[in-house]
Amino acid sequence: MPATGETIARIARESTRRLVAFLAARSGDLAASEDALADAFAVALETWPLEGLPARPEAWLLTVARRRLIDGHRHGEVREEAAPALRWLAENALAEAAESETFPDERLKLMFVCAHPAIDPAARTPLMLQAVLGLDAATIAEAFLVKPAAMGQRLSRAKAKIRDAAIPFEVPASMRLPERLDAVLQAIYAAYGLSRDEVAGADPGRRELSLAAFELAGLLHRLLPEEPEAAGLLALMMHCEARRPGRQDAEGNYLPLSEQDPSRWSREGIWQADRLLARAAEARRLGRFQLEAAIQSCHSRRAHGGETDWAAITTFYEALCRQTRAAGAWVARAAALAQWRGVEEGLRALDELPLPVVADYQAYWALRAHLLRQRDPEAAAEAYRQAMHLCRDAAMREFLHRRLAELP
Repeated sequence: MPATGETIARIARESTRRLVAFLAARSGDLAASEDALADAFAVALETWPLEGLPARPEAWLLTVARRRLIDGHRHGEVREEAAPALRWLAENALAEAAESETFPDERLKLMFVCAHPAIDPAARTPLMLQAVLGLDAATIAEAFLVKPAAMGQRLSRAKAKIRDAAIPFEVPASMRLPERLDAVLQAIYAAYGLSRDEVAGADPGRRELSLAAFELAGLLHRLLPEEPEAAGLLALMMHCEARRPGRQDAEGNYLPLSEQDPSRWSREGIWQADRLLARAAEARRLGRFQLEAAIQSCHSRRAHGGETDWAAITTFYEALCRQTRAAGAWVARAAALAQWRGVEEGLRALDELPLPVVADYQAYWALRAHLLRQRDPEAAAEAYRQAMHLCRDAAMREFLHRRLAELP
């Protein structure tokens, strides 16, 4: 049966990042592996519709990409001497992939490579977001508030560093783990955060990204079962996933957490998340992601008929803000203060934030608009417009538009 463009696109979505990590782990050249696999997919688009889908599409793609890698290095002026070694590596990679129905998942190894001390710290998380999770440079540049061209150059330099420094593709020894683990955790969370409040069907690509990040968090926890922050990150995501069914109403409109029906949340998912968080706390090494998970646990108490403990949530955010300079933590602290001590306290906390840091942060303007609704509708309207301008998600933008229309 001939392969359709949709089938090839699905295979690309599901397998590209694992294939890139697999090839890069054996060639040591991330950029060349990406180029070789892109060529392999181009050949597939020409060949599969005529000859039909191969029995093992991923092995077929690896075969073509392997040839591209070998040919590319064979004809390269700088690294021509590396061709024999690359040929051996590529042939062994193909044999390894052919031994079973699946091939090794090297994505975590690639993440730790991207977090190597030799890589520019400013490039580590962006590099993981692109190489392992498949985000394009323009999207990453927008998230990090830099120009796309500058981000592209930063990523290219980082990939060249991996190749030229021959950074080994491996999970570092325990003594070297702390200097890399935090960057890996941050990249996984950043990818998940891009679609954390996504409603079903709004953007399938964003949902696939969140599922990939969730999968990586699970792999990281299984790799490092005694690391409390890895468990904390997974528990945080589990809480968010447990509440996902409540994020839209009967008409499919986005609902903020405060308006969601807790009966639609997964109690089993919440229980599993709390259980994992409790085990992480036994290590007595409190970190950012355990605090984030504890905050989500407080929100999830409503599923069991409990009240939201805003005093506890505020306390957790206070601790979180001492550990991170991320604007999201400070804005969320202001939201918790508004719930616990009143709108004026929340607005005061927002006013304390330096405007250059939050000027392009959508959540800041959405919260300011919410807090100003009764006090100053005109200022609230302006804040809603700014939040809508910065919002990339259609469902969220529609929600903000409805709130704007409801203003007196």
